Amino acid sequence: MTKLSVNINKIATLRNARGGNVPDLVKAAMDIERFGAQGITVHPRPDERHITYKDVHDLKPVLSTEFNIEGNPKEKKFVDLVLEIKPAQVTLVPDAQGQLTSDHGWDTSGNKDYLREIIAVFKAKGIRTSIFVDADVKMVEGAHETGTDRIELYTEAYARLFTREKEKVIIPFSKAAKRALELGLGVNAGHDLSLENLKYFKENVPGLLEVSIGHALISDALYYGLENTVQLYLRQLK
Repeated sequence: MTKLSVNINKIATLRNARGGNVPDLVKAAMDIERFGAQGITVHPRPDERHITYKDVHDLKPVLSTEFNIEGNPKEKKFVDLVLEIKPAQVTLVPDAQGQLTSDHGWDTSGNKDYLREIIAVFKAKGIRTSIFVDADVKMVEGAHETGTDRIELYTEAYARLFTREKEKVIIPFSKAAKRALELGLGVNAGHDLSLENLKYFKENVPGLLEVSIGHALISDALYYGLENTVQLYLRQLK
């Protein structure tokens, strides 16, 4: 079964636009779990433009499913936060300072030594590690050499080309996932997955353990309601 982890950054963005606590991020996360999602993802950034560090502390004691914290481990504040919170999973993303959204995976060959060291730090605390990679077999092989538990396939290219050439664009993702499985790596995926393209991705990417979906899911909830939207996404994964 592929788990659905809902990224709640956009709920925090809406709250922060007016200050105060509407919508209530913690209540929304608990509701998302109650509606059937198997995980909650947050991606705190240094400027705290959506998820704040306080949010991460507030969420930890109330969540009953897997807590996944994404971020750039080259930021000491992020590393300290993860080591304190001890989520089920940390996903390492090579974001630049002030970057609007994640737009590339790690160069696992060029950063192999660094990734090996920081991954060992998290694993020593019992935190499962996943690293964000492009759908490139060489990058998957490099990820294996870092000691990570999982990879998260960066799916923007798949989502962008899905309506025009889905049979072609899925190929590198299928190949990357197959190689990951051969190497004993778990496979996650995320970025721009939606109700339109999720089912096909799930059917054609072997061993998919988890998808992390935020922007599309929260946007769909404006039309369909949050509970119904979570159920619609879960249905695509069955």
